[in-house]
This record gives sequence, C-alpha cells and structure tokens, in this order.
Amino acid sequence: MTISKEHYFSGFTGEGFHEVHYTEWGNASSPFPPIICIHGLARNRRDFTALANFLSEHERHVFSIDIAGRGDSTWFKNSKYYNFNQYMSDVNTLIARIDCEKVDLIGTSMGGLIGMMMAALPRSPINRLVMNDVGPQVPVKALWRLSKYIGKCPVFKDHGEAKAYFKTIYADFGIDREEDWDSLTASSIKQRADNQYIMKMDPEIKNAKHFTDFIKEFFHHPHRALEGILFDVDMWCVWEKVRCPVMVIRGHHSDLLLPEHIRKMKRYHQDIQLVTVENAGHAPALMNLREQQIILDWLEEF
Repeated sequence: MTISKEHYFSGFTGEGFHEVHYTEWGNASSPFPPIICIHGLARNRRDFTALANFLSEHERHVFSIDIAGRGDSTWFKNSKYYNFNQYMSDVNTLIARIDCEKVDLIGTSMGGLIGMMMAALPRSPINRLVMNDVGPQVPVKALWRLSKYIGKCPVFKDHGEAKAYFKTIYADFGIDREEDWDSLTASSIKQRADNQYIMKMDPEIKNAKHFTDFIKEFFHHPHRALEGILFDVDMWCVWEKVRCPVMVIRGHHSDLLLPEHIRKMKRYHQDIQLVTVENAGHAPALMNLREQQIILDWLEEF
C-alpha cells in the first residue's frame, strides 16, 4: 500500500475563505498526468482510497478531494455556495496547486458531472475523463430516489448502526466485502460531543435554493434541485462540447445512467470506452481489482 499525504488549501467565496481537504498518493515525478478523483453528491474523498492505492502502485500520482460541505472540508454558512461553479473553482485551485497543465479526472456521479463541465470548457486542463455512472441526462425517477436520503441527517448510536444504514442506502455500490463496508462507514461519520455519530456532510446543503428555472437550479444548487422536479435533467449542450477521450462506467442495474443515454453519448462523441459493472447499480464503488485495472489500462493508452 502506498503512503498517502493529507493536505488542504484555501478556496474563496463571497463569505470568505474555506478549507478544501485532499489526499495525495504516489510520486510527483510520475511520467503520467496526475489523476484527480471527485466523489458523488453525498460522499467524500475516502471513497477513492482503494483505487488511489492501486493506481499509485503503478506509477500514478493521485489526488482525491473533499468537495465543500463533505468530508473534512469547510461547511458554508450560506448554502447558496453549494453549486457547481464553486466546485469547479475549487478543483481548478487544486490543479493550479499541483502545477500541471493537464490532469486525468475520475468522477463518480456528481464528480463525473464536474469533470464533464470542466472538460467542455475552452482550453480545458482535462486530458482524459472517467465518468462513473453518470451522463448528460439524469432521469427524474433516479433523482426522486436520491432525494429520499440526500440532505437527511440521521444520528447513529454507534458504528454498527451507521453501517447498517449505509448498507441500505448504498446497496447498489456493489460492495461485497465487510471490511470495505467498515471502511466506508468509518470515513462517512464523525462523533459528536454527546458520543453519538453523524454523517460527514453538511445537512444545510438541502436548503440551497435560488433559481426557478430547473436547469439553472441543478447547476447552481444540485441538492435543492432534487426536490419537486418533474423532468429529466438535460445537459446534452455541455456533453457536445467535450473533446477529450472519455471512459463511461455503468452499474448494470443503474437507474441513473441508462443504455439509451450511452447510445446517444456515442453519437456526439466517438472516443468513448464503455465499462459495465455487473453487480452494481448507482454507483459502482470501484473497489474491485477488475475495474481498477481496466481504468489504469485505459488511462495509459496513447
């Protein structure tokens, strides 16, 4: 296992500076572009520990970031700052901090959308993009399902109670080893002064609101946008601007990334590698050696 290093930098919003925490694996002298890993909507950087260990053991320099409001990063006082523009700004600060012109980006769900939006911009620093179980169209039914637990703030009396909760809401991650569930649980909770446990995610994320237009709402306030929606989220105008090579990973049982979406993605973009994870839905945890090797092999194609 590669030794990891913990860091943070200061991001900026209208309410001041905030800490953005990230973990680093591997050697900066790697001949390959650095890899940045970005987690899903309610998750944190520790989700990529197994994948990052594997990649760094194969000469890759890897970074995994806690998006604001999750993990160890700062919780905003004003929830309006929980938006994709802010997330992209913080990721760009990380890219500048590691001082590289190009990076490979691996993003799960929300992290994949951040990567897609960054890859679509002029002079993008994204060299290769891995989108884990997400695409330019997000079905409304999947968003309704996510809204049942996103922004909720359960309290757990102990690690076992938290683990049981996560095994329910994250059953589609395709995790089959108890030690992996233990790791996910430990990295997802923190102890309060009363010795009970809460999730390492700001519950105020759910209160982000501003725009009546849903597409704007989704881009600027994705958590609030999960409530009361009637239509699929359509971001094809973003996808059609992506020019870098893309790997799309889909959980076989996913309700968020559908086969018809992938077919349409290929019409816009020919350079797509599709990987299906048979025992998962939304979204594959990428803790399996098979998926890790496939990702590594693809990233190193020239």
